[in-house]
Amino acid sequence: MMNLFTVFDPCTGFFSMNWFSIIVFLFVFPLSFWCCNCTLMVFLNIFLYGFYKEICNLTDYLNSILFLLSFFVYIMIINLIGLIPYVFTSSSHLVFSLGLSLPFWFGLMFFGWLNNSNFMFIHMVPMGTPYLLMPFMVLIETISNLIRPFSLAVRLSANMIAGHLLMSLLGGSTCESLIFMSFFFFVFFGIFIFELAVSFIQSYVFVTLSVLYSSEV
Repeated sequence: MMNLFTVFDPCTGFFSMNWFSIIVFLFVFPLSFWCCNCTLMVFLNIFLYGFYKEICNLTDYLNSILFLLSFFVYIMIINLIGLIPYVFTSSSHLVFSLGLSLPFWFGLMFFGWLNNSNFMFIHMVPMGTPYLLMPFMVLIETISNLIRPFSLAVRLSANMIAGHLLMSLLGGSTCESLIFMSFFFFVFFGIFIFELAVSFIQSYVFVTLSVLYSSEV
């Protein structure tokens, strides 16, 4: 039985290719596209340069900036591909978002506890905390660190799925009437522009929060 959430099911059919959207851009965009001087690449380079300067102010691990910029571009492309009709939005599924956030978080924790264990212990108790509250602060900081990868994943998936649900709901209720479709055309167009902005913003927020988490290690 079909329902509103069927479009977010990655396993529709016997031979489903929904997850193929994760790597489809590798076949759509040739290698020469990333080296050309077209308007799109000029705009992307300007945007990435501004993002690069912001990352430099947030972290001391400058060797990881190329990885973080690639991380940002990858998530942004996946979000934008999901706006194409009949293409599965991989970033709206927790399997994809957790697959990004969990390895990154495990890597940060492993690096922090292996190389800066004293700093990791000190970070659990903020400066000026009363002695009676120190055990509770350690517990709170531990829980806060444990839920970070899940909060990153849920934030990305929830924001990507919300707009798609709204478009599916409005499209399903108006597709039977040409008058309603004509009336809601500008509404759909506004929602699409909003989703376009969300695709950029969520990739930016995901990587920015990852950088902030890495600065605490």
